[in-house]
Amino acid sequence: MPDGQNLSLPSAHPIAVIGGGLAGLAAACTLGARGHKVVLFERNDWLGGKAAVFEQDGYRFDMGPTILTVPRVLDRIFAEAGRRTADLLDLRRLDPQWRCFFEDGSVLDLKQDVAEMKRSLAEYAPGTEAGYEDFIGMSAKLHEVSEKFFFWRSVEDVRDTLDFKKNLDLATLRDVLSLRMGTTVAGQIRKRVKDGRVAQMLDHFVQYVGSSPYGSPAVLCSIAHMQTNDGVWYPMGGTRAVPVALEKLARELGVEIHTGTGVSRILSENGRVTAVETEAGERVRVAAVVSNMDSVRTYRELVGGAPARSFAKRWNREPACSGVVLYLGLDRAYEHLAHHDFVFSRDPEEEFDHIYGRGEPAPDPTCYVAAPSRTEPGVAPPGGEALYILVHAPYLRPHHDWTKMLPGYRRVIFDKLARTAGLTDLEQRIRVERVLTPQDIHDRYSVLDGAIYGLASHGRMFGAFKPGNRSRDLAGLYLAGGAAHPGPGMPMVLMSGWIAGDTVDQDIAAAALAQTV
Repeated sequence: MPDGQNLSLPSAHPIAVIGGGLAGLAAACTLGARGHKVVLFERNDWLGGKAAVFEQDGYRFDMGPTILTVPRVLDRIFAEAGRRTADLLDLRRLDPQWRCFFEDGSVLDLKQDVAEMKRSLAEYAPGTEAGYEDFIGMSAKLHEVSEKFFFWRSVEDVRDTLDFKKNLDLATLRDVLSLRMGTTVAGQIRKRVKDGRVAQMLDHFVQYVGSSPYGSPAVLCSIAHMQTNDGVWYPMGGTRAVPVALEKLARELGVEIHTGTGVSRILSENGRVTAVETEAGERVRVAAVVSNMDSVRTYRELVGGAPARSFAKRWNREPACSGVVLYLGLDRAYEHLAHHDFVFSRDPEEEFDHIYGRGEPAPDPTCYVAAPSRTEPGVAPPGGEALYILVHAPYLRPHHDWTKMLPGYRRVIFDKLARTAGLTDLEQRIRVERVLTPQDIHDRYSVLDGAIYGLASHGRMFGAFKPGNRSRDLAGLYLAGGAAHPGPGMPMVLMSGWIAGDTVDQDIAAAALAQTV
């Protein structure tokens, strides 16, 4: 029997979901669709977590995730209630997927079609097209293996992926070897692609999980095929439209939602969850808890005791990176920008060493720039632009004081955008400006040390693993979100919510069956 499997969950009490981020909403919808009584607690006054919105003077900004890939994860969540994604969301495919600006002044568009991308590469960097095609082929195989052993179920380590007694055959051995364990994302890319600019573009698929390509296991190369195969999409209304649709569905399914209500403790007896206590002191008896709060902070702040010590011993891993986010409302648009843009650093090794090695902001960072008015003009006044600019930064260290660091680093970012992407008069075009620093992210979203992406995916062998969705330390506790399996990024976070909900449902069904035997 797997560690932590719950075979006697009481069904008379509701299942509590702590946190109404994307994963919490996905879990609530999955459980509600399967007939369970669900109560969701959200400390903030809005649902959606990082997928919040900021509006001012006719400008509208998605505050958190802006790139939607693998929409079939949403398809599965909505299908739980017999609904189609198209019934609730208007998704628009984006191609080119990204526009890349490099230090040498060159520009390269990342296109979804592999054959078309090969033709572009043959002109841009002759000789790289074959290596690119080989990389996508490897990525496709890794994606296939991930679907078989890693996705759509609670996984914490190798024991959860492979039953060696049942599956130790030639086909499984080939799958294991295809994972290229012991190698890194950057290593696999540079073995195939010698042009530094093209390699840097391919490196950045792993930035969806906020980790360094030089430290991340090669299996994360699979992200490239997920995007190439399933596309990049924009929900009209912004990515904020996704939690709005999930909230609408959750309410239709009878989920009881309490915003402005934080949870201060998860209570247990005899190693099993029994209740949650709100910050107002109310105790609510529950059958199980799905925590959409950061997994480390869930144990440290809500659980405590022996379960927290056991979890901390197993998951003593560094947080992933944080970020500085600028929301800039401009009076004039930059017509040479695409919807999604990467303005790449001059030296990726220097950049990643500063962020992940030294724990300091990179002196010449890569800047991600979203210009959604390309697809939805209504995000800004006529002729204007609502730019979202994200620069990855180290997670919070004790000596970081972003009230003092921000002005200087804002200047670094603006200089980079002017030099490499041609945004030379950005300062003069600004009419609205708001900023989130790592400290703001830490305070606003209950994440660990401001880490947007949970725990870092570093480690050549097992860096892709995250805390499992079914707790091994406390029966009746389940984890969902970017700091739980399968990890960060919009589709993976949504998948984690579905997995958590599915796992709770399976365990309750097993408990009911056991009681009838």
